[in-house]
Amino acid sequence: MTTNIAVLVSGRGSNLQSVIDNIENGYIQNAAIKVVISDVEDTYALERARNHGISAIFIDPSSFRNKLAFEQEILRTLEEYEIGLVLLAGYMRIVGREIISAYANRIINIHPALLPSFKGLHGQQQAFDYGVKISGCTVHFVDEGMDTGPIILQKCVPVLEGDTADSLSARILEQEHKILPEAVKLFVEGKLKVEGRIVVRT
Repeated sequence: MTTNIAVLVSGRGSNLQSVIDNIENGYIQNAAIKVVISDVEDTYALERARNHGISAIFIDPSSFRNKLAFEQEILRTLEEYEIGLVLLAGYMRIVGREIISAYANRIINIHPALLPSFKGLHGQQQAFDYGVKISGCTVHFVDEGMDTGPIILQKCVPVLEGDTADSLSARILEQEHKILPEAVKLFVEGKLKVEGRIVVRT
């Protein structure tokens, strides 16, 4: 049985591309990205989707009376495409209760820091400014908090002498491109189970 995937984006979509590539090369099997949804009209992520024959949809937040109405339109789209897994890949909004309730433990986010440290925007810059010696990235299930859901995978990235926030971010991104497809593969294969705050591989 194929798992239908939706990817929510706000930017260039390099993590989206990593998942597309790993589906196309057979690393992730029995899965298909059916739709990419962006809250930004001219984002390159939508172009990536079109380049691979994937439905690319811009949903304008400003055209709805409030966040609930905006997210109801997203939810309607997810239902239309019979989505079984939602990926947040550079999506710059906090997902609301209605979507989280409908897709409990079926929404996965990639965050460019080692959670629970440096939540929210610009995790790489936060870590660099703090002076950490090791940073990294985290794939986690999404709950109603900001970057607080159960952790699926993490990858450490050392901070090197002479690093800048940009050079550190670039090396973290390389690891994001590895662990997000790995997490998707585990999910699609039914190998992830959430027990409280712990994600167990089955």
